[in-house]
Amino acid sequence: MAPVNRTVFLIDGFNLYHSVKTASYDLGLGGLGTRWLDIKAFCASYLHAIGGNAQIYDIYYFSALAKHLLASDPDITKRHELYIECLKATGVTVELSKFKKKTIPCPHCGRKITRREEKETDVAVASKLLEILHLGQCDTAIIVTGDTDIVPAVKTAQKIFPSQKLGFLLPYKRHNAELTRLSSTHFLVTSTAYTRHQFPDPVSLRNGRTINKPAAW
Repeated sequence: MAPVNRTVFLIDGFNLYHSVKTASYDLGLGGLGTRWLDIKAFCASYLHAIGGNAQIYDIYYFSALAKHLLASDPDITKRHELYIECLKATGVTVELSKFKKKTIPCPHCGRKITRREEKETDVAVASKLLEILHLGQCDTAIIVTGDTDIVPAVKTAQKIFPSQKLGFLLPYKRHNAELTRLSSTHFLVTSTAYTRHQFPDPVSLRNGRTINKPAAW
């Protein structure tokens, strides 16, 4: 029997989320129909393309709760938390960062205004990548993002751990030529790929609880 290719997926949650939303609109679904994404099933669908008897060893999902938007959308955090529960139920490891305030000049009047940006995810993904490679916890690492902020970490990982395989799963309309040049292992996600891997509605947890898909999703 061929040895197992231990494959780890590292998911940039916000990059993937915005891709999923775009796919909904492009498919004529009006923002609905793709956000209830079963990430484990989605990742598993690419194992045959990765090859080498690839099997999922771990999936890490990096994101943050937009609690600063609670005043305008009281259910926004709740929806995300319910989705995270579904991910955890499939064995996905969830690592949450925080939104931070950032003062920037208003593009219209030039006055300073405060915005909140999620800035820790890229560092968290990079740190986890180097950690799992250092500990020998995978044979192949696949990063699900179209964000080039991860490039320095990937280049460093390739120098230090040349025997491990690194690749990208590029979300729909987040395809990036710089990332594809970094690795021969890369896959371009189509809009319909999301529709094929949705959670059931409702999701039944092992403790008997059920989670319904949010109406807006």
